[in-house]
Amino acid sequence: MEGISEQLGAYGPLVVSAIKALLFLVVGWIVAGALSAFVRRSVTRNSRIDDTLGVFFASIVKWLVLIAVVIAVLQLFGFEATSLVAVLGAATLAVGFALQGTLADLAAGVMLVIFRPYRLNQYVDIGGTAGTVKDVNLFTTELVTPDNVQIVMPNGKAWGSVITNYSAHPTRRLDLGFGIDYGDDADKAMSVITDLATGDKRVHKDPAPWVRVVNLGESSVDLGVRLWCDAGDYWDLKFDMTKQVKEAFDKNGISIPYPHSVEIQKTA
Repeated sequence: MEGISEQLGAYGPLVVSAIKALLFLVVGWIVAGALSAFVRRSVTRNSRIDDTLGVFFASIVKWLVLIAVVIAVLQLFGFEATSLVAVLGAATLAVGFALQGTLADLAAGVMLVIFRPYRLNQYVDIGGTAGTVKDVNLFTTELVTPDNVQIVMPNGKAWGSVITNYSAHPTRRLDLGFGIDYGDDADKAMSVITDLATGDKRVHKDPAPWVRVVNLGESSVDLGVRLWCDAGDYWDLKFDMTKQVKEAFDKNGISIPYPHSVEIQKTA
């Protein structure tokens, strides 16, 4: 019994420190999440600050709180702050070599926030991966595709890729192409398309709708159409104009050629 009491007396302070450390970690994690959410809400409510900055600052706050919690936990086990600084300084070099990719993602995240080639809720294409930006934190960028698939991309890859931002400007140009038969009146077909475009309120008057013969194909006269609209109307206008032009061509006797096949039979 005395031996057990001595062992309990020897390990008692360590057990107490372990319990305190666990409590510190749990409370610290909760506080870090709460502060991060508070910063994000505060920044996003301010119309003068971009939402992307709010998300990024919230991520920074969370990591800083977690680092402070880890240092506090280590102090519970007898590590002094000055010693921790020295150990961290010595370990930084080794960690830097081991986590070169992660540190590159961190640096790229800072560059993305400074130059902001894309922001939250913008539709972008990053190195061939397209989606709506939902989150930009210290290390990754989160995209959501039109079919609601989540894509998490390291910031280093995002910063090093070609970024196409479809939402950067308030207006976009819609390019359409239609083919008509060689026997049809090209001027009449262009007039039909122009009337449809000018009659649609989503199509901007300036620049005016542009309709031209752009190519003489093997089996069709190809017409090119350029319409300017608000970025938010782009897809709806594209689908509606395609349908309306087909219906207008049918009413005006303008045919859209399609491939034909000829079957040759040899008889005895």
